Amino acid sequence: MSDTSDLSKPLKTWSHLVKNKRRPTEYEIVSTNLLWSTADPKAPWAMGPDIPMSKWIVKYRNGSPLKHKDWDAFRDPDQIVYRTYNMTQDGQESYIDGLLDDHAKNDHDHGLQPAWLEVLARIYTPARYLIHATQMASAYLVMMAPSSTVENCFIFQCADQLRWVSRIAYRTAELAKAHPAVGFNRDERRHWEDDAAWQGFRELMERLLVAWDWGESFTALNLVAKPAIDEAFIGQLAHAARRSGDTLTALLLDAQRIDSDRSRRWSAALVKFATEDKDGPNRQQMAAWIEKWRPLADRAMDGLCGALGDDGKALASTAKKAAAEFRRGLDF
Repeated sequence: MSDTSDLSKPLKTWSHLVKNKRRPTEYEIVSTNLLWSTADPKAPWAMGPDIPMSKWIVKYRNGSPLKHKDWDAFRDPDQIVYRTYNMTQDGQESYIDGLLDDHAKNDHDHGLQPAWLEVLARIYTPARYLIHATQMASAYLVMMAPSSTVENCFIFQCADQLRWVSRIAYRTAELAKAHPAVGFNRDERRHWEDDAAWQGFRELMERLLVAWDWGESFTALNLVAKPAIDEAFIGQLAHAARRSGDTLTALLLDAQRIDSDRSRRWSAALVKFATEDKDGPNRQQMAAWIEKWRPLADRAMDGLCGALGDDGKALASTAKKAAAEFRRGLDF
């Protein structure tokens, strides 16, 4: 990685970091300029331009309308690396373990009301399908990202979603043990595929999973779908849980929101990076993608919030306004 053409004057750091004229940070060393598939724009994979994978990358990454002269210059505002991600999330997981243990000792699940158990069985435990779809979409963007610093953000986002799929599955097993007659760990797939509450999100995510262009996929996922999940599933379900005396579900959703907030920070930074030219084509293109995907997300929030009680329309309105406010902060 260093220029050794003049061995009498060896570089003191990696060649692409020399211009900084300072000791590189851990983030810079392990995160920047790592994608070898960007070296040849016509043949991203070393086996040549005619293999299907090279054609795919050329068409849906290199050929995306979302362009920048130097994607490698993007930086995650939190500068998360594998080591710091594990340290942070180890603390987060310990906190969640403590929540689960304390509420189990207090026999929390046996105190839940029948009407609220039906909501959990219909809305909370089937959400592992929604979060897994979000994980799959994030994993696709790991492969399609135009730089290693962008790729890393998607890697950690993907890991976040996997953690929450696991936690929801754990809660499903706990609730099934406490209330075997309600349908926990038995009816989740039926709710996801057939329940009216879920069909908006199911359509949104299934369509998103075949949005191949990396720029459109990022816009649809991080600027439209995930904000809808944050505000309807995480936000409004947590609110309903507190009203129903289910502190455990509310606190778990609050913890999940911490990961979403970090995702929003780097997503906003990437949008700002890509749209520095206010009159450039990226801003118009992303705005067009948002308008394409927003109606699907709005319908998804309507359906999910409508299942949370008689004030479902008001909850959906609150969720949609919050998602729109996030995008307004991005100048969309």
